[in-house]
Amino acid sequence: MVIAQELIDQIEQFAPLSLAEAGDPTGLQIGNPNQQINRVMTTLDVRPEVVKEAIAARVDFIWAHHEAMFFPAKNLDLSVPQNQMYADLIANQIVVYASHTNLDSAFGGMNDWLSAALNIEDTVPLIPNADGKTGLGRIGKLNKPLTVANFAKQMRDIFHVEAVRVIANDLNRVISTVAVLGGDGGKFWSIAKKSGADAFVTADVYYHVGHDIKADDFVVIDPDHHMEAIANQKMADQVKVWCGDQLDVFATKMNTDPYTYILGPSGQQ
Repeated sequence: MVIAQELIDQIEQFAPLSLAEAGDPTGLQIGNPNQQINRVMTTLDVRPEVVKEAIAARVDFIWAHHEAMFFPAKNLDLSVPQNQMYADLIANQIVVYASHTNLDSAFGGMNDWLSAALNIEDTVPLIPNADGKTGLGRIGKLNKPLTVANFAKQMRDIFHVEAVRVIANDLNRVISTVAVLGGDGGKFWSIAKKSGADAFVTADVYYHVGHDIKADDFVVIDPDHHMEAIANQKMADQVKVWCGDQLDVFATKMNTDPYTYILGPSGQQ
């Protein structure tokens, strides 16, 4: 028998709440941490379709990267899909726990998973904490130098996205040192450049920020915030390490990327 709090304790040892950015509502989202759990599902996002999947699979614990309650509910009007989702979770006694920016900063967490997927080696935190091991982002060397165009195409295939956005003056420039920061990290581009990166991988880069990046002759590649879905299976694997066969664990099969890309006639750059 496993109590939800026992799994929460393991999660918080791996990704301590102390690593979370100020104002990030990470941690327990919904449910009773003292209830018994048997089936765990991991997911990037807690969305209505993910909750339906969990209910159908008789899940009683969801470990998510993004918070279910990132924006506080102002009422419990169940005609609002988000509120109905909360009601469904409570009615089915599903505990929801989120590890957001603390998982981003954790040693062996989100940004290490992204770095490994992109073949970035010998990494250190881009924005380190005092311990030198944890912190937002990672920076290191590609296992082999690539042009911006080839790295972007490789990234598109790794993260299974239809397109990536590239900010660069020269797509044939060869890059070797790369920084990566999962999620909305556009504001950190200048830190990446000052740290010696040839290119920076992050998501949700704003239009005017893109102009500044290009004017400074830097390279930023935005493969979509949903690149963090790499965490779905990584988080499931982590729970298996902690709990063995005490819990039935699986990653969501739902694609929660809200974007659909309509490509040009050639379908590529």
